[in-house]
Amino acid sequence: MKLEVIWSEYQLSLKAFLRSKVSNPEDVEDLLQEILIKTHKNLKTISDTKKVKSWIFQIANNTIIDFYRQNNRRTELLADDLWFDEENEEQVMKELSRCLLPFIEQLSNEDAKLLSAIEIEGISQKEYAEKHGLKYSTLKSRVKKSREKLHDLFTNCCDFSIDVQGNLIEYQSKTGKCNRC
Repeated sequence: MKLEVIWSEYQLSLKAFLRSKVSNPEDVEDLLQEILIKTHKNLKTISDTKKVKSWIFQIANNTIIDFYRQNNRRTELLADDLWFDEENEEQVMKELSRCLLPFIEQLSNEDAKLLSAIEIEGISQKEYAEKHGLKYSTLKSRVKKSREKLHDLFTNCCDFSIDVQGNLIEYQSKTGKCNRC
């Protein structure tokens, strides 16, 4: 497999993965270049082309680990290290919630109301249970089932790559099966 082909296929996914782990855009670009160099140097060691994706993401993961090891001198977290500040947290959550709404609206009315209140509006489960005269344990069970239904909608729409911490690395739309994305 040629480096150009691999790089054109995985560059955007790698960049998204790096952004999820490193907040500074300049560091992301530097790390991306470092991964490209490592890929170029070691491409001949890969014999099974089916394993290229996992191999290149392992390079990326190791590069991130090395980056943080080299920079562990700095223990203080700076405002520039965060992709948003606390003052704008409500606005960020509002913008991100718009991504969920088309999926939530596909659920039953009851499930949609429940998840909208808890996930979008930020009402605590305990508060929701009291407000609607439900037992807290019953509500927790309903929230779990509603989240599972929402998850099913997502997985019917897209294939997801998740890292070991449960963070989204990349997604691929299942062509023709979803019009909500």
